[in-house]
Amino acid sequence: MEQGPEQQQQFQLFADVHGAALRASGVPPLYWESLQQKLAQEVFDAGDAFGIMRVEDEADEDDSEEKVSLNPGTPLIYQVTITKEDGLQAADANSIFLIDHAWTYRVDQARQQLWDTPGLLHRMANLTGVEFHGEVPDDDTIDSVLADLWAFSHTYKLSQGTAEERVPIWYVMDEFGSQIRHSDEPTFQVVPFFYGPAQVAFSLLWPLRDLAHGEEVTWDHAHGEQNPLVRQCRLLPWQPADFKGIDASVSEPPEEYFKAVFTDNNEKLPLPIEPPVYQKDKIFKVYSDFKQVVENLDGPRFALTEDEEEADILYLYNHFKDYRTLSEQRPRVLVNQFPCENLVTVKDCLAAVARRAGGVDGPKWLPMTYNLCTELPQFVSCYQQRQDRGEDNHWICKPWNLARGLDTHVTNNLNCIIRQRESTPKVVCKYIENPVLFERDDIEGLVKFDIRYIILLHSVQPLQLYAYNVFWLRFSNRPFSLDHLDDTQKHFTVMNYAAGIPLKQIHYNDFIPMFEKQYPKYSWAGVQGEIYKSFVELFQVATVKPAPYGICNYPSSRAIYAVDLMLKWDADGDGRRIMQPQILEVNYNPDCVRACKYHPDFFNDVFSVLFLEEATGHNVTLLS
Repeated sequence: MEQGPEQQQQFQLFADVHGAALRASGVPPLYWESLQQKLAQEVFDAGDAFGIMRVEDEADEDDSEEKVSLNPGTPLIYQVTITKEDGLQAADANSIFLIDHAWTYRVDQARQQLWDTPGLLHRMANLTGVEFHGEVPDDDTIDSVLADLWAFSHTYKLSQGTAEERVPIWYVMDEFGSQIRHSDEPTFQVVPFFYGPAQVAFSLLWPLRDLAHGEEVTWDHAHGEQNPLVRQCRLLPWQPADFKGIDASVSEPPEEYFKAVFTDNNEKLPLPIEPPVYQKDKIFKVYSDFKQVVENLDGPRFALTEDEEEADILYLYNHFKDYRTLSEQRPRVLVNQFPCENLVTVKDCLAAVARRAGGVDGPKWLPMTYNLCTELPQFVSCYQQRQDRGEDNHWICKPWNLARGLDTHVTNNLNCIIRQRESTPKVVCKYIENPVLFERDDIEGLVKFDIRYIILLHSVQPLQLYAYNVFWLRFSNRPFSLDHLDDTQKHFTVMNYAAGIPLKQIHYNDFIPMFEKQYPKYSWAGVQGEIYKSFVELFQVATVKPAPYGICNYPSSRAIYAVDLMLKWDADGDGRRIMQPQILEVNYNPDCVRACKYHPDFFNDVFSVLFLEEATGHNVTLLS
């Protein structure tokens, strides 16, 4: 039916707003007008074309008693088929259908929603095949549902908003959509779609070919995956397979990996320059868009300026990219960043570079790490081998380039880890199941803690590395145990960004005697010595190769990083119990609010060490 001017205008607005998303999802333009009308009028007409049919099980002799088995890896006994008498034609502009979402959640909120939302646990238990006959939710049932839910959950993320708002969203399609089975030769495509006017997400279903009455509706859960081995891994939640024969070891990636990282980062390397030399009494003009620098830098040899062109030092909050022009036009201008420093500040690169330190599983100071985008089969093999050997299999999934624990999840569920790959690029690291714990005076039981060190990189060749003598402690709020893995206050230590969550603070020089009292056989000086060794080894391997395979040797670069680490129990070569540092991540331009609050000269110290080459009296220790 021909559309009037008003309908045409509405469609054009729809196409302008949603066209890019529809094209990215591969929705044929043939269906757009019908889709716009169905969305605007909330038309759910799948029931006119499809039906959910019982699949006869040859082993089931009692047809009078329905048995539902929807556990991952076992055949579903229901399938969706075409019930429309004349079938479905792919060329029909109306052959696109809306699928409602039964539940939308973020991983860290899922447990609480199952507790709090009336009827939700029953619905999800029925869908996943988990027995639940009670009225009141319980942890065991919720654990079972959450474990099995990865065969039914799918994901999307918002392109706008705060970092918290852009954390991936997971959803479960309604009973119709969730019964559509996987096939390597699918008859339909299914994609998520966020409809702006209603601020609601649906899934869209359309045929890939003409279908006759009675044909099954299927879709490909690993759509677009070309690598056969990776495809098999991605389908494990629905099709179990044995990967233990694959070599689980990983080594430093080839040069092409680092070249691709460099290309994606869009940096321009500097030309070679001579190290700048300045008069000993020079007053450095500092341009900075970093609030903490502007408010706290007041040393006599530094003068803030709002004119970037006249500055001797550029201390920038955002990443600087064009080192080539800087080296050509202003080689004596100092900058607070190194070319290719993302090789340590981005988690997949950190793991790749750290492998230069050797060891079967990488260096002792870095948890065993796999890149889920490039090393998924090796990880699956590792997981399955560890499972066979009865070894601990708790892992933590981390986005490559997010901080503050956002979209970071602890799990021992292989399906969960595999599916995390679909949301954002992630690494998976061996979770520290035997951390060194701390006894808080306000909590009964021992809690996890981590330590943040500020590291100052003055030069690459020679490697000149300092540690700020003050370090910062962060504590969990609940006693540690290997359960309730989605309890962030038990398994995480970053508490200073969430409203209403208590933040335990202990100053470093109060912590040291408390630590040594709790662990009298371990002096803090000895523990910190091992921590410092790990920092040196990390930056040695990160700078041993030229850019783009290592941090670039640019004489006008200086940098400050925050290194977050934990301690775990390990054994040395003689079998003696030791505290082994575990580097968790390296942060670019770290949050220095607490540093400035409790140590007002913090940036004066940092600038003196980095830019004046004055270390004495500035609260730092030379590491290398």
